Amino acid sequence: MRPGLACVAVEMLSSATCRARPRLGRLFLAPVTQTVTLPKSQRFRSTSSMQGFSELARERSKSVTSFYNQSGIDVSAEKASVRLTLATLLYSGKSPEGHHILSSAKYLHKELPVRIAHRIKGFRSLPFIIGCNPTILQVHELYIRAYHMLSDFPQINDQDVEARFCKLVQQLLDDHKDVVTMLAQGFKECRRHIQDETIIRNFLDTTLCSRLGIRMLATHHLALHEENPDFVGIICRRLSPKKIIEKWVDFARRLCEHQYGNSPRVRINGHVAARFPFIPLPLDYILPELLKNAMRATMESHLDTPYNVPDVVVTIANNDIDFVIRISDRGGGIPHNIVDKVMDYHFSTAEESAQDPRMSNLFNNITNSGNQSSPMHGIHLKNKATNRKQSKMVS
Repeated sequence: MRPGLACVAVEMLSSATCRARPRLGRLFLAPVTQTVTLPKSQRFRSTSSMQGFSELARERSKSVTSFYNQSGIDVSAEKASVRLTLATLLYSGKSPEGHHILSSAKYLHKELPVRIAHRIKGFRSLPFIIGCNPTILQVHELYIRAYHMLSDFPQINDQDVEARFCKLVQQLLDDHKDVVTMLAQGFKECRRHIQDETIIRNFLDTTLCSRLGIRMLATHHLALHEENPDFVGIICRRLSPKKIIEKWVDFARRLCEHQYGNSPRVRINGHVAARFPFIPLPLDYILPELLKNAMRATMESHLDTPYNVPDVVVTIANNDIDFVIRISDRGGGIPHNIVDKVMDYHFSTAEESAQDPRMSNLFNNITNSGNQSSPMHGIHLKNKATNRKQSKMVS
C-alpha cells in the first residue's frame, strides 16, 4: 500500500473509533518524512520558561553562597576572644544602680559574636561530605543565625535595651539547647564517611567546650538579675563539693535502683568541709556521668550478688589553688583492649553489657538515662579548667 493510502486508512480508522480526538491519529501516525513543528509562540514560551528556571537557579545559588560566605563572620572569626577569670566575674560584684549588669551586657554583646564566629569557622573546616549532612548543616545554620541576631542588636546603653538583650540571649539559649544531641546524631549518620577521627575529635572537643563557655557566660548574665545572697550570677560564693556530690549521688542511685533494684552505697571522704567560690555548672555536667558509670560497672561486676556489692568511694582533696574529686569503684577496671577508645565520642560499653543474659532488664544503657545525660559519651575537657579555682572560662 502506498504511503498516501496508508494515511487515509489510518485517518478513517481514527475518526471511526475516536471521533472526539480525530487529530491525534494524524499527529502521531503521520509519515516519517513529515516533521511536526511547534508554533512559534509555543517555542518562545518554552525558551522563556527555561531561561526563567536558569535565572531562578542562579539566584538561589547566589543566596546560598552569600549565606555561608559572609565577610562579617570572617572578620569576627579572626578576632581573639576575651576571656574572664572566675575572680573577675566574682569581684565585679553588684552595684545598687545596676551598672554591673550593663557592663556585663556590653561585654556579652561584643564577645558572643566573636566566639560564635569561631565556631562557624570550625564548621567550615569540616570535610565537605560531613559538613553537608542535614543535621550538622542545621546546627551550622543555627550558629549563623545567632551571629546575625547578636551582631544586628543595637548598642546597649540603658536598662530598657538591656532587658531586650536578655530576652534575645534567653531565646538563643533555648534555640541551642539540643545542639549536643543534634551533633551526636549528625556524626552518627555520616560516620562511615569519616576518614580521620582526629579531625572530628578535635572539632567536637573545641565546639563542646566552647558551647559550655558561651552558655556559662550567657547564664551568668541572666542570673545577675536574681537576688540570691549565696550567688553572684552563677558563681556560688561558698560552694560545698560534698553537697553537690550528694545531690548527684541521689540522682544516680535512683536510676540504678530503678534498673537493678539495688545500688552501691557511696562513701564521701577527704576534705568534706571544704568551701570556696566556684561555678557549679561544670560539676553538674561531669559528676552525674562519672557516678552513673561507677555504679553501672559495680553492679555489672557483681551480678551474682546484686545485694552485696562494694561501695563507691568519692574523695575530695582541696588546697588554696586546686581541688580534686576522685571517684573510685570496684567495677573491674577498663579492659586493656579498649583503653584507647574510652575517650572517643559515641563509645560506650553499656550496649555490650545489655547482651548479658543476667541483665535482661537491668540498667539498659543507663548512660542515656536522665535529663543530665549526653549522647556524647566521650566528652571531656582538654585542660583542668574545671578543677582550678582561678580557672579561665573555656572558649
